[in-house]
This record gives sequence, C-alpha cells and structure tokens, in this order.
Amino acid sequence: MGTRGQPEESRAAILQAAAKEFAEHGIAGARTDAIARQAKVNKALLYYYFKDKETLYGAVLDSAFSGLKATVFQVLDSDQPAREKFLSYVGAYFDFVAANQVYPKLMQREMMRAREGQSSHIDKVIKNYIQPIYMRVGELLRKGIAEGEFRPVEPAHFIPSMISMIVFYFSSAPVMQKIVRFNPLAPERIAERRAAVLDFVSAALFRPEVRTSQGARP
Repeated sequence: MGTRGQPEESRAAILQAAAKEFAEHGIAGARTDAIARQAKVNKALLYYYFKDKETLYGAVLDSAFSGLKATVFQVLDSDQPAREKFLSYVGAYFDFVAANQVYPKLMQREMMRAREGQSSHIDKVIKNYIQPIYMRVGELLRKGIAEGEFRPVEPAHFIPSMISMIVFYFSSAPVMQKIVRFNPLAPERIAERRAAVLDFVSAALFRPEVRTSQGARP
C-alpha cells in the first residue's frame, strides 16, 4: 500500500484512480474506498493528501486541464507558419485526448454540473485553462486569416466545432461501436480518425493554393 514516504508516487496514483472513478460515476457516485483500492493506498493516506472528495475532484480537474494546456502550448508557442502550427495544435489536442480517454467524460460531467449550478470548480477551470487556450487559438486563426492562409471563420464557432470533432469521437465510442460494428478505440481506428480530423480541418479552414499566371496568389 502507498505510504507517506513516496508522496509524489502516491499522489499521482490517487489522481489517476480518481480520474477514472469520477469519469465513470461522477462526483456524487464516486467512492473514495474504490479510489484508494485502485490506487493501492489506504483510505487514510488518501485523506492525508486530499481533505475530502470535492478537493480530490478539483485536483483531478486541475491535473487533466493543466496537462492539456501544457501539451498544446508547446505547439502554440512554436515558430511554425500558421498552417503547420494549426495542424500541429489539432494533432496535439487529439493525441492528448487519445492518451487520456477519461478527459471527455470528465469534461462532460463538469459541464453538466456547471449548467445545474452545482460546480465550484468551473470558473477556475475556465480562467486557468480553457480561456487561455481559446485566446491563443483565436489569435492564431486571426493571424492566418490576415495572412490570407485561412478562410474568414468566426473563432467562437470554429473552435468549439473543431474540438467537438475530437472529443465526441471518444465519448461516443460505445454507441458508435454498435453502429459501425468495429471498435472505434482500436489503435488503427484512432489513427484513421486522427487523419480524418486533420483532413476535415484543412478542408474547412485553409484557402486553396491557387496561383495566377504571374505566380502570385490571388
């Protein structure tokens, strides 16, 4: 069982187990004894690191969204041209969700709590993670539009539509499996989906490479 002598390992194990439990059952249905058992720590140790279930839930959200922000900011901080940077951003977002498939469920449950006025965490999540990412992606869109690389799209519509293409695929996988008769989460199917998302975004956003007889783009 985990001990206080391994604080980082024990805390990480608790957060990982808690993310799965909260994603599957929500905060109301999640059981701390199940989390402790999955994390291979005793329940007293869990409460040593996190004073109650709500605190643990907030730490899970922080861990998930800070990981996403760090991943996509590596791309958004790069010096790539607008087209390459945007596709790298979409690919990085997709890869993060593919590697952390509890993220879509956690996000959906938190949005539902926020809609019902029951979330004490949503304002912090928006301020620290969602809004900074949105602002940077919006800047990139406007830059690409100004340079003539992107079609004139409205970030408030394009960004959530693009994110939905990624997140919904994973959250709807159990239903899609019954429709398409294959496992959407098999590695080869995830690779196919990644390519399809990048292709769709390219077609929806990028201006065609058309040149006039003088060799300049119109």
